[in-house]
Amino acid sequence: MFLEKVWGKTGSKLYGPTTGTDFRDNQLRFCLLCLAALEAPRVLNLNNSEYFSGPYGENVVFVANDWHTAVLPCYLKSIYKQNGIYENAKVAFCIHNIAYQGRFTRADFELLNLPESFIPSFDFVDGHVRPVVGRKINWMKAGITECDMVLTVSPHYVKELTSGPDKGVELDAVLRAKPLETGIVNGMDVYDWNPATDNYISVKYNATTVAEARVLNKEMLQAEVGLPVNSSIPVIVFIGRLEEQKGSDILIAAIPEFVEENVQIIVLGTGKKKMEEELILLEVKYPQNARGIAKFNVPLAHMMFAGADFIIIPSRFEPCGLIQLQGMRYGVVPICSSTGGLVDTVEEGVTGFHMGSFNAEFETVDPADVMAVASNVTRALKLYKTPVFHAMVQNCMAQDLSWKGPAKKWEEALLGLGVEGSQPGTEGEEIAPLAKQNVATP
Repeated sequence: MFLEKVWGKTGSKLYGPTTGTDFRDNQLRFCLLCLAALEAPRVLNLNNSEYFSGPYGENVVFVANDWHTAVLPCYLKSIYKQNGIYENAKVAFCIHNIAYQGRFTRADFELLNLPESFIPSFDFVDGHVRPVVGRKINWMKAGITECDMVLTVSPHYVKELTSGPDKGVELDAVLRAKPLETGIVNGMDVYDWNPATDNYISVKYNATTVAEARVLNKEMLQAEVGLPVNSSIPVIVFIGRLEEQKGSDILIAAIPEFVEENVQIIVLGTGKKKMEEELILLEVKYPQNARGIAKFNVPLAHMMFAGADFIIIPSRFEPCGLIQLQGMRYGVVPICSSTGGLVDTVEEGVTGFHMGSFNAEFETVDPADVMAVASNVTRALKLYKTPVFHAMVQNCMAQDLSWKGPAKKWEEALLGLGVEGSQPGTEGEEIAPLAKQNVATP
């Protein structure tokens, strides 16, 4: 029942039959995932290192991610700790995107098979139900309340989540009370996304050869998408979901404001049908300058990174973001909004251009945001092929964007929970390998 949907055997999406529609049994599915995760360290032979053998045992840290595994600490307390199992176990709860909280009707609490003592942890007044305020259960609220540590995916996102109900999406007070203190920027896969070894691109390159390779890769990209082949024209790309969070609607409104300059723009992504259709109309209107590809196409994404000069990221909010990391790995200079992890990973004038923060309301496109996109694209284009631009490309590629640094920070945070048998190293000592402290991540 659970795996046929995960493995795509029904032809449906992961969370529902179509995008934006939930399966009716989603709560049951993710309750099952939490219970399976709790059993795994006790029964599975997860040994893959020299530090331990056999099952993990009970001195374990569970890393729960977003609402889907937020009931795990509740089951840990109500089923296991009550019976003398996992007495020393801890739960770290990581928020990847607070916009998705697992809000369900109050009556659905009975489906969770939890004692009534947990109701206050789930109880939530939904201020977004209009015109009547609705009382619901909120899985993410319960995960925050019942876990031992709350983390998220960038330091600036910590500030946003605790700043107020808009960016905290009505959980800001809960996060301040916990509190939420740690934001660790994600790393990226530097093996799949590596211009020196990428099998999807025509000319492989590194920081020394990027300028020469970009000329050839750009021409290949232009030919691939049907744009006029001219390596001297700056190319801007957008790769991502076509939805309001990613600012796709803002970008679509802004393209006519700058596209008639000496520039080409290629948009790759799938999402809301209205935005997909608007992309096609832009392509019809600006056949020499714009292309919209409403598909999921990994090879083309690699070609776009290799052939583009700029990547535009007009997100209304972005907890961390991987696309800017992948772009910088290929020497593509970000033009991004100033939110979440984009603030922490893109430095104005050094590795990219910041457009400022955008209006978080989804209902309409703010004209000020449209003009911010257009004016900052123009600002970036004026520096194209200048020494400043070339320095930014080099700065982007010189960074270590791997998981090496973030993994160390995660290790320090989890060891700080003090599970028996693993303690943080003292000053001057190397912190013990994380495998010694057994970590299970559902």
